[in-house]
Amino acid sequence: MPQTTDGAMDATIGAVTANAAVANAVTANGTEAKAAAQAVPEIPRRRRPEVLAPAGNLTALKTAVDFGADAVYCSGKMFGMRSAPRNLTLEELEEGARYAHARGARVYVTCNILPTNSEVEGMTEYIGRLGEIGVDAIIVTDIGVMMAARKVAPNLEIHISTQAGVTNYLAANTLYELGARRVVLARELSLRDVAQIRRNTPDDLDIETFVHGSMCMAFSGRCLISNFMTGRSGNHGECAQPCRWRYSVVEEKRPGQYFPVEQTKDGAYIFNSQDMNMLDHVGDVIEAGASSLKIEGRAKSAYYVAAMTNAYKTAVSEYLAWREEHGPVTGEWNGADDAAAGGSGAPVGGRPGKRSGDANDAPAVVPEVSRTADGEEFRLPHWLHDEPFKVSHRDYCTGFWYRQVPAAQNVDRGGYYRDWIVVGDVHGWSDGRVSFVGRNKIVPGQHIEILQPGREPLELEVADDIRDDQGVPVAEANHPTRVFSLPCPEPIVPGAAMRTRALKRTLKAE
Repeated sequence: MPQTTDGAMDATIGAVTANAAVANAVTANGTEAKAAAQAVPEIPRRRRPEVLAPAGNLTALKTAVDFGADAVYCSGKMFGMRSAPRNLTLEELEEGARYAHARGARVYVTCNILPTNSEVEGMTEYIGRLGEIGVDAIIVTDIGVMMAARKVAPNLEIHISTQAGVTNYLAANTLYELGARRVVLARELSLRDVAQIRRNTPDDLDIETFVHGSMCMAFSGRCLISNFMTGRSGNHGECAQPCRWRYSVVEEKRPGQYFPVEQTKDGAYIFNSQDMNMLDHVGDVIEAGASSLKIEGRAKSAYYVAAMTNAYKTAVSEYLAWREEHGPVTGEWNGADDAAAGGSGAPVGGRPGKRSGDANDAPAVVPEVSRTADGEEFRLPHWLHDEPFKVSHRDYCTGFWYRQVPAAQNVDRGGYYRDWIVVGDVHGWSDGRVSFVGRNKIVPGQHIEILQPGREPLELEVADDIRDDQGVPVAEANHPTRVFSLPCPEPIVPGAAMRTRALKRTLKAE
């Protein structure tokens, strides 16, 4: 599917010359020596915040690019922090890089496990291969891996993973001097923290921050609970997510008697963090100085990637257009305590149509600082605000971005909400009909939405005129993988997603 040509969705690309990085090598006797500076090739840099999307396979990678991602991060078959997704072979990574580059996007590969001695040689060889196939950057945690990568793949940008726990500008600057082009900041930082790091680091050091998706109760993802309970290492991409399990307390001399940690009959989810959702607050993140807005979800579906990439890319474009029209914003995170920021506030933690008795559905209020000097405030279109609730998700919060509204956990339930389901993948449009591959049942009278890049979803009531791939009328589209068509009043691009509201709310483990 071709990428949208809507001007609001196009990234402005500018080429600047990257500074040559000088690595500090430490000799065996402890004296420091300057390593020979390596010339870093000229790389196109974006003059606007990058929307960085996840991909667990080649289909998701292409979908992310099609729906507006400026860059995609993914993993090969080894050395990445997510082993659950299928991940990509070297051949798929090469194909994905070609696909992305042809559409103005970039590809980053995660090599961010904490390697043991037995893995060092293989990881170094793997990074060398990545340097040959055309990807743009590798994401690393270990400083030894970082220095080895500079030798075996000098053409690759080096991005420092959130697993490294960068929480201050001293660490960021040191990593920059060692050759890092980007730091992915720890998720525990506030807007004020990010702004201070941005002000005290070189302009050509990218600052990447998470804005959406699952959060981990452990600091920057460094957790040993899975190791202890299942033998699966969270630091090698094999986390069993025991933080999402339900727990009760058992007293030593009363075996079989379970005491809930919280006052529920089924126990409590004491480590079960909510998901992050900063879509309504992209302006704050941009004004804090983030170069790249990162969406979590390499284990999620291509539909999730499409919807969230489209939402954040559109939100960024909407905000930048608003700022261009109304002028500079006030409250531009200059170090003032974010807890003192004013504003009318906006609900972020709740869910539409919350059920009574759900304590975790109580909406939180955060300050609105994206406003002009005359008090004009930025607000997302309503349809865009709703997009995060149309993918699988836990209850939302704003992470640690706002100190007065800290991240929270669900202590009474686990799993994901799925209030919407995908019913078809669009093949194309011709003569007033949209053709699609069925995913779930579609019947006449049903209300569906069609999600396309860079625009509000098209709402459509299914007419009593569904046909199969031979043009024969059928009562309903009820066969997954088969092609059907139905009337549609306007052209639809191939690759668009067809979705509908689920008949009832579901809460499923994932």
